[in-house]
Amino acid sequence: QVQLVESGGGLVQPGGSLRLSCAASGSIFSIVVMGWYRQAPGKQRELVATISRGASTNYADSMRGRCTASRDYDKNTVSLQMNSRKPEDTAVYYCYANDAYNVYWGQGTQVTVSS
Repeated sequence: QVQLVESGGGLVQPGGSLRLSCAASGSIFSIVVMGWYRQAPGKQRELVATISRGASTNYADSMRGRCTASRDYDKNTVSLQMNSRKPEDTAVYYCYANDAYNVYWGQGTQVTVSS
């Protein structure tokens, strides 16, 4: 089992920046991919960015160029630096991890983009 705990959400103005972090614990040696998804009110959960064990990254088209995902393999953390925020980026952001058999989710952290 893997446990994920996010931090860093909050209120940011349009055009501003925010950094999310997620710490993994438990069976961390089994983790293959870590990353971030988000879910806006009334919408399905969608990909933001992921990083594989080999450091390959995958970004949603809407986020490419506006965010950077990074992974610290020693500290077992994954971070998401988000820039140029838009109101439509308002959502609950979930940390994600998977091993060969399971998918794991954090509890989610609210990001609100508003003036």
